[in-house]
Amino acid sequence: MVADMTAQPSPPVPRPASPERTTPVATPSADAGGPASDTAVHRPADPGPHDDGATARRTPRAAPRTLRSRLGDPPPGPLLLGLLGSLLMVIGGFGAGGVLVRDPILTNSAVGFWRYGHGRELAVAVVYLGVALMAWAWVRLGREVLAHRVGGRAVLTVSAAWLAPMLVSPPLFTRDVFSYLAQGALPLAGFDPYAVGPEVMPGIFTDNVHYFWQDTPAPYGPLFILLAKGMAALVGNNIILGVIGMRLLLVVGLVLLIWALPELTRRLGGRVPVALWIAVANPVMVIHMVGGGHNDLLVVGLLAAGSLFALRGRHATGIAIVTAAMAVKASAGVALPFLVLIWAAHLPGSRTARVLKAGAAGLGVFLVVFTAASVAAGVGLGWLPALSAPSMIVNWLSLPTGAGELTHTLVSIVADVPKQPFINVGRIIGAIVLLYIAVTQWWKARDGGPDAIHRAGIVLFAVAVLSPATLPWYVSWGMALLAMVAWSPRALSWLVFGSLWLVIVYYPSGEAALYNWGYLAVCAALCTLAAVSLRHPDPLKLRTRKADTETPAPVPSDVATAGSGAERAG
Repeated sequence: MVADMTAQPSPPVPRPASPERTTPVATPSADAGGPASDTAVHRPADPGPHDDGATARRTPRAAPRTLRSRLGDPPPGPLLLGLLGSLLMVIGGFGAGGVLVRDPILTNSAVGFWRYGHGRELAVAVVYLGVALMAWAWVRLGREVLAHRVGGRAVLTVSAAWLAPMLVSPPLFTRDVFSYLAQGALPLAGFDPYAVGPEVMPGIFTDNVHYFWQDTPAPYGPLFILLAKGMAALVGNNIILGVIGMRLLLVVGLVLLIWALPELTRRLGGRVPVALWIAVANPVMVIHMVGGGHNDLLVVGLLAAGSLFALRGRHATGIAIVTAAMAVKASAGVALPFLVLIWAAHLPGSRTARVLKAGAAGLGVFLVVFTAASVAAGVGLGWLPALSAPSMIVNWLSLPTGAGELTHTLVSIVADVPKQPFINVGRIIGAIVLLYIAVTQWWKARDGGPDAIHRAGIVLFAVAVLSPATLPWYVSWGMALLAMVAWSPRALSWLVFGSLWLVIVYYPSGEAALYNWGYLAVCAALCTLAAVSLRHPDPLKLRTRKADTETPAPVPSDVATAGSGAERAG
């Protein structure tokens, strides 16, 4: 899964007619797990040991730098295609997304039809068209990254263009942001958000909370309650401003992730353009994390930043930052024992003594930061019992829950039995497997260093899929660290399938689509097509069929060879 992505050089090809000296860099062949091409791609020779691919093509020194070159020379096709997809999702989201019960702008307006009846059906179609265009653009950008034709700056520029419209979008594929605002408003109204749900406080925030969470106490840490309370106090009853403000607040996590990513990637052995393509340009990030406005976005940024500080030797700072991530969502605390191992590797004494010293120091930092967050938020530890709230969700995205449901379905063929005992047994087995993975990965990381961060990412990913309940954006916890390791092209194809699958298993309104089997079958076929097309640009052989019906004009053999190479390399 994490094999080195560096391509092996192919035999030399004719030197291009250019004053710039170049060396051939092979595009991985289909047999090697790379894009289907047998022609070398040229880039400037001797880029230097610290080159991260940020400039895939260099202009002569005398040429003035244009704005496009300053932005990394982003490929216009994927950029514009993904931007169009984002705009379509925003437009469709006003009718098909997590819309307000009563929209103060659209209700009783000339475009109010967009929220009801055939208008809403059209809005749903527009959202899905936007998702399809975004997916296509992401795959095309991935091909450019795999072929070393674009660098990190270009990927970041394209990602920024895709993400910008999402900052003002209605919530897409979720209604969670309304719960955040309601939970922030509860302490302002004199209620304990860890003791009661939003239903005790009638008002515009509560009216828009999903019915499933109306009576559920907040399962989030004190730092997030503090942030949500501040946002609710700032916007008053303006829920539209509240949604945008909460999203902008959470985007701080994306900024932290982008800041930490280049150095983390070099330390963990990956490629910066690939890591940006996985972690930032990913439709899960664009659509779910930013478009949906999930607080997991803040968690992943804090995880990445804390990990980087720990690797730099600023261990107390790293643990403090990851503790802040845990004070948003408890799952982030899984990374703390791995940061202790990094600290221990820099201390004198036996391994046991070093781990105990680092553990004691780390615990002290944790208690100071967590206590400060709790005091500032004016809450206690009541959120710990509320952590069980997500387990009320029953869906097969959680592997243990899915295994229990499948077993029940098979047994029900011959006996009428209740489902819940099967789910409970599946979740117990899942907890045992998760504990085993966590302990073994921690033990293997005992030497500290970047490997400890890699293994922390593995455990965070395991927590997401083996917990009693899994939601699509939970996978971002582990991917915030795993994106920076070395990936093989074949593993990236699986990543494409999984990422697009996570986008479509919920409807734009935020309701689950996990049991609409016909819909899921069609989506699975399309996700498979996208995954295959990452390494094989024409998986359905459409161009070949078209070429078979045409008679090519005769051309000199040397011109044909050169033209074919230029077309594939460009």
